Amino acid sequence: MATLTTSAPRVAVPAVLKHRAVHKLLLLALAAAVLVPLADARWASGSWPAALTVDLTTPLTHVSDWIIDNRDSHPLFLYGFGYVSNAVVISVRAVYLVLLAAGWAGVTAIGALVAWRVAGVRLALGTAAAFLACGLLGMWIPTMQTLALMVVAVLASVLVGVLLGLGAGLSDRLDRALRPVLDTMQVLPAFAYLLPVVLVFGIGVPAAVLATVVYAAPPMARLTSLGLRGADKEVLEAVDSLGATGRQRLLTARLPLARKELLLGLNQTIMMALSMAVIASVIGAAGLGDRVYQALASVDVGAALAAGIPIVLLAVVLDRVTSAAGEHAGEERENTRSRWLYAAVAAVAVALAGRLAGRLDWPGSWTLNIAAPVNRAVDWMTAHLYSGVPVVGGTADWAGHFTTWVLDPIRGGLQWLPWWSVLLVVAALAWLIGTWRTALTAVLAMAAIGVLGVWKPSLDTLSQVLAAVAVTLVIGFATGIAAARSDRFERLLRPVLDVFQTMPQFVYLIPVVALFGVGRAPAVAAAVVYALPAVVRITTQGLRQVDPAALESARSLGATPAQQLRQVQLPLARPALLLAVNQGVVLVLAVVIIGGLVGGGALGYDVVFGLAQGDLATGLVAGAAIVCLGLMLDRVTQPTERRAKKGA
Repeated sequence: MATLTTSAPRVAVPAVLKHRAVHKLLLLALAAAVLVPLADARWASGSWPAALTVDLTTPLTHVSDWIIDNRDSHPLFLYGFGYVSNAVVISVRAVYLVLLAAGWAGVTAIGALVAWRVAGVRLALGTAAAFLACGLLGMWIPTMQTLALMVVAVLASVLVGVLLGLGAGLSDRLDRALRPVLDTMQVLPAFAYLLPVVLVFGIGVPAAVLATVVYAAPPMARLTSLGLRGADKEVLEAVDSLGATGRQRLLTARLPLARKELLLGLNQTIMMALSMAVIASVIGAAGLGDRVYQALASVDVGAALAAGIPIVLLAVVLDRVTSAAGEHAGEERENTRSRWLYAAVAAVAVALAGRLAGRLDWPGSWTLNIAAPVNRAVDWMTAHLYSGVPVVGGTADWAGHFTTWVLDPIRGGLQWLPWWSVLLVVAALAWLIGTWRTALTAVLAMAAIGVLGVWKPSLDTLSQVLAAVAVTLVIGFATGIAAARSDRFERLLRPVLDVFQTMPQFVYLIPVVALFGVGRAPAVAAAVVYALPAVVRITTQGLRQVDPAALESARSLGATPAQQLRQVQLPLARPALLLAVNQGVVLVLAVVIIGGLVGGGALGYDVVFGLAQGDLATGLVAGAAIVCLGLMLDRVTQPTERRAKKGA
C-alpha cells in the first residue's frame, strides 16, 4: 500500500544572500549593532575621543633631552656610537679620495669596463656617456661625493640585509619575528628615520649613511630570505646525502641557488640607497642631494635639474648593470677571470694616464650651464600657464579647483564621519578582500592612529592619498592598457618611465611648485607623477601575461578587442591590477608625506617640523601614524591567494 508523503515547500533564498561577502557584511552589521551604541553612549560620536588617546610627548621629550645632554659625555656615545660614527666618516672619506685619485677618466673607464663585462658594449657606452654627462653638467665633484656615500651605504646595507636574510631564511621563528620589523622599516617615511639618527649622531655624513642603511637594508633581507627558502629541495637533498654539514650546505648549495635573488636584492638596495642619499641631504650629506635640496629651498628649477639629471643617470646605470648581472647569474663564461683581469688592467692604465697628464679634475671649460635656459623656460611657463590662460584657465586655477572640489570635500567628509564609522568602513573593506585577521589588523592600525592623538591630521593625509591614488589609477590603467596593446607605444614609453621612476622625490616637487604654487594640490600632483611608472609597468606586464589561449578562444567566438579586454584580459590580470593598486598607494603615501615641505600639511608637515625643530615627540608620533596608515591601506588594497583561500 503506497503511502503519501508530503514535504514542506522550500523557501527560495535570493542568490545574493548566498554570497560569502554578504555573510561577512551581515556578521559585521550584527557586531556593529551591538558595539556602536555602547561606544556612542560612552565616548559619543564625532572625532576620536580624547579619553582614548595617549600623550607620548612627555616621555619622548625626556628621551630627547637625555640624548642631547649625554651625547658628548656618556660612554654609550663615546665608545659605542662614537666608534661607529668615526668608522663611517673614515670609510666615506677613503672611498671619496680613491675616486678623486682615479680622476674623471679613470672613474669613467672603470664604470664602462664593469658594465662591458656584465652586460656588453651597449651598456658600457651608456655608462661612459652617463659619467661624462655628469661632468658636462658641472656636477663631477658632487657626483663623486654622492657615489662615495653610496658605496659605503650600499655595502653596509648589503651586509646587514644578508645577515638578517640568512637568519630569516634559515629560521621560521626569526622570519616571523623580523617580518613586522621589515614592514615597519619599509613603510616608515624617510624623514622619520632622520630625526632619531640626527639626535644620536648629529648632523653630517654618519647620520646620512646610517639612515640610508636602515632604509635600504629591508629589500636585501627579504630577497635573501626568499632565495634561501626557494632553493631547489632536490639539490639540497642531494647535498645532504653526500654528508655535507649545515655550513657546507649553505655555502655550496643554498647561496649559489639564491644568486639571482641576491643580485635582485642588491639592485633594489642600490635604488633605495640612492633615493635616501638625496633625502639625507637635509641632515648635512654633501653631494647631489644637497644641490637638489638647496634648489628646492630657492625654487631654482634649473639648478635642481642640473643636479637631478646626474642622479637619474647614476640610478639608470646602476639599475641596468645590477639587473644584467642578475639575468646572467649562473651562466658559464669562458676565460671569465682573465677577461676581468684585462678589464682591470685597462681601467688602471687609463687612471694612471690621466694622473700623469695632470687631468684628474674635470676641466672647467668643459661644462655646460643648463640652469639659465631651463629657468627661462620655467619663467615663460609660469608667466603663460600659471594663470590667465583663455578658456581652460591656468595651472594655479586647476590647483585651486582641485583643492576646492576634490581635496576639501574628501577631507571634510572623512573628518565629519564618526570615528567608529571609519573603523567600520575599514573593517568591511579589509574583511571583504581578506580574512578576519586582515580586518582586525587594519582596524587596530587605524585605531592606533586615534590613540596617538593625530586622528584629524591622519584623515587629512588619507584624503590626499585617496585623491592622488584615484588620479594615478585612472591615468595609470589607461596608459598601461595602451602599452599592453601596442609594442611601439610601450617602447616609446619605456625611457620616460625609467626617468620618472629613478628621479628623486625632491625633484618632482620643484616643477609642480613652480606651476601650481604651494599647498596640497602640488603635493598630490608630485605623488601622481612619482607613482605612475610603477602602476603603468605592473598593469602592462599583467595584461601581457594573460594566457594567449584564452584570448584566442575569445577571438574565435567573435569578441571585439574591447570585449576581450573587459571579459578576458582584465579578469585574468586581476592579481597584477591589485598589486598595481597596492604599489600606487605605497608610493603615493611616500610623496604625499614629503609634500609637507611644499604646504601639504597634515602628517607630512608634522614629520618635517619635528626634524627641523629636533622635536622627537612630534616627528616620531607622526611617523608612527604614517606607518599605521600605510599598514591599513596595504591591508585593504592587497589580498593574497593565502587570504582568499582562508576566507573561502
